[in-house]
Parts: sequence; structure tokens; C-alpha cells
Amino acid sequence: MSGLEGTRSIRCAKSGSAVLKERAQPLLTEHEEQREIVFWFRRKFSDVRIFAIPNGGWRSRATAAKLKAEGVSRGVPDLFVPGWGLWVEMKRSQGGRLSPDQKSWHLYLASIGQTVLVCYGADDAKRQIEAHIKAAGF
Repeated sequence: MSGLEGTRSIRCAKSGSAVLKERAQPLLTEHEEQREIVFWFRRKFSDVRIFAIPNGGWRSRATAAKLKAEGVSRGVPDLFVPGWGLWVEMKRSQGGRLSPDQKSWHLYLASIGQTVLVCYGADDAKRQIEAHIKAAGF
């Protein structure tokens, strides 16, 4: 590896000489951010369970109706850590916003003593989860 993998060469308009520019990293999807956090969590806290709430994604009308009848509810946070009473709402590192349904669920969960973290990207989620367990004494 040359150490230049994240760069590309472009020509300077004035001199015509090659100049190295940083290549913009693509913005990860919420799915990719969440996948990274679950992988990290399961490695770091192997004796603690975490699972995803299957609320997102496209579904046919029939599947959506079936899941709704089974109790799937819009706005429930993405991840749950039962042993810590911890809910994690994952958003992209840039541009993610909470829906009214999500805000409502977060207020409800907080009112019954649960903790909800709203995390903007995997790095933010790691920081918030580690801060939470330190403060809670887990």
C-alpha cells in the first residue's frame, strides 16, 4: 500500500502540473452504519445481547399489513440491548432526522425509564454507547 489510496491526481489549471487531492469518502447508508455498530458491539460486549427491530425497508402491502397485525410499530428505535434497557436509533452521519413517530416512541420509552440514544453514524454510536455504559456502571 502506498498510502495514497484515498487520493487522486488532478491537473492544476495554472501550471498544468499534477496535484494530489483528497477523494471524498461516500456517505454510508443507515444500513451500513447500523451493520458496523452491531458488528462492533458483538465483538466488544460478547456477553451482552443486542438485536435489531425490523421496522425499516420496503415491503409489499400484504407483508406490511401482516407485520403491522403482528405488532410492528412505526418509529420504534432500530436496536435494543435488553440487559441495559438501552435503545439505539441509528441515523446516517449526515442528514438523518427523526420522524414524529420516532420522537413519540423516544418520549414514551424515556417516560418508563428506558434510555434512548440517537446516533449519527457508527462512530457517534460507539462514543455514545461507551459513555452510557460508563455512566451507568455496567
